[in-house]
Amino acid sequence: MQKRWAGIAVSGDTVTVVELTVPTSGPPKIASDLTFKLQSGNRSAAYAVLHRQIQDYVRENKVEQVVVKASALSTGSTKMAHLHAAEVRGVVIAACASVTPVIQLQKAKLSKTFGSRKADEYVADNGFWNAEIEGSLRIGSREAALLVLASRGAA
Repeated sequence: MQKRWAGIAVSGDTVTVVELTVPTSGPPKIASDLTFKLQSGNRSAAYAVLHRQIQDYVRENKVEQVVVKASALSTGSTKMAHLHAAEVRGVVIAACASVTPVIQLQKAKLSKTFGSRKADEYVADNGFWNAEIEGSLRIGSREAALLVLASRGAA
């Protein structure tokens, strides 16, 4: 039985969504790889639009599970851009959770629980992606896809 899962990574005002068809065995297949951008102008209104877009996407594509890259602690001083990205992440989590279960996974935890390498090493490894995923995946979307791969046994 195949499942439809999505991995979502937020960076600034950009939301990367990778939807995978996940079989019970064998490699997942890319169903879609897309980006949503927060509209310019009034942030409150832009959040409402983004919420609706993400919610509609998850509902219309019958996504059964969403894995969102969770916030991480800043190693330096927190800047306004970091806080804005956290707000966008909250909008995305709320939109997805209104339709389907959501797992939040921190990148640092992923590095400790998935495989023997750090997340960034998997992201950079072309051979890993050729072996683990069927279909075309943008390099900038690998982190979102890795969230799904790392969560396969958790749901």
